[in-house]
Amino acid sequence: MIAHTGLVFGRFTRASYRQPALIAFTLVQPAIWLLLFGQLFQGVVHIPGFGDSSYIAFLTPGIVMMTALMTSGWSGTSFIQDMERGVMDRLLASPVSRGGLMAGQLLSNATTTFIQTILVFAIGIAAGARYDGGAVGYLVTIAASVLVGLAFGSLSNAVALLTRQQEALIGIFQFVSLPLTFMSSIMIDPTVAPHWVNVAARYNPVDWATIAARESLAASPDWSSVGRHSAYLLAFTLIVGWLSTRAFRTYQRSV
Repeated sequence: MIAHTGLVFGRFTRASYRQPALIAFTLVQPAIWLLLFGQLFQGVVHIPGFGDSSYIAFLTPGIVMMTALMTSGWSGTSFIQDMERGVMDRLLASPVSRGGLMAGQLLSNATTTFIQTILVFAIGIAAGARYDGGAVGYLVTIAASVLVGLAFGSLSNAVALLTRQQEALIGIFQFVSLPLTFMSSIMIDPTVAPHWVNVAARYNPVDWATIAARESLAASPDWSSVGRHSAYLLAFTLIVGWLSTRAFRTYQRSV
């Protein structure tokens, strides 16, 4: 499986980096989000109860997770392209490991997520964001963003295998990603959000990642909260990864 994962990873990575327009879009998009939302909502720090004096410092970890979520939603399009070209049928007829086929593609997307995370942090720091959590805080944030990318990339792949239509994949993921973004603490301190948003956020994997990142970057991190939310996120990632691998069987039975 490890060997197959490496081969599939190389295939998808080479295909991605042969598309300069795609590279530019995936790297510029998080910068636009951070600067746009950072300016649009900077006044919320004056709301009574909002705990952070610097909105850009509050927003940066959230945009990292939002970027990972949005980018991973396109993961399944590569599988749909393989289906349309007949490549997927040849892969499934070969001895390639199903787990390696899924893992290799997801690791390729995780590489993009990693680069985007570094870019968002660089822009946030250039805009004035400062964190006292040190290297450990940055590493936790990177790990959380990669897990978000892997989890929702797995879901995107599973939807692609089940629907086999790019339009359906985009529609379903837009329907899921927007509520996950706004029913979380990505852009607003949960202390000033409506109660029902706080309740929904408790079951939101994107919010788990955002909380783990913010806590680890704080001057006095609550490591119990970081560990708890990271464990939730890891469990969710493993479960959806297993389910997405099983989606290959459903696809094979339907063709």
